[in-house]
Amino acid sequence: MAKIKRYAITFPGTPGTHAPPRVVTVQLTGRTGVDGRAVYADESGALLVHVGEDGIAEPLADDPSPHRMRCLHAVPLP
Repeated sequence: MAKIKRYAITFPGTPGTHAPPRVVTVQLTGRTGVDGRAVYADESGALLVHVGEDGIAEPLADDPSPHRMRCLHAVPLP
């Protein structure tokens, strides 16, 4: 099975502000994490994630970005 090359990652809005969710596109980087899973990055390279088969994106443990959250919804893109 071919790896999915792009995902849309959804960040929830800020609690209490009624802000809409924010969607960020990440692409396969060709790198792997310490656990051997593929690494995906946004255009700036600030957001680095692993995406599981369950559609959950997990930021890398050493990710210094302000996007650091435990799990985010990921949708495959064509």
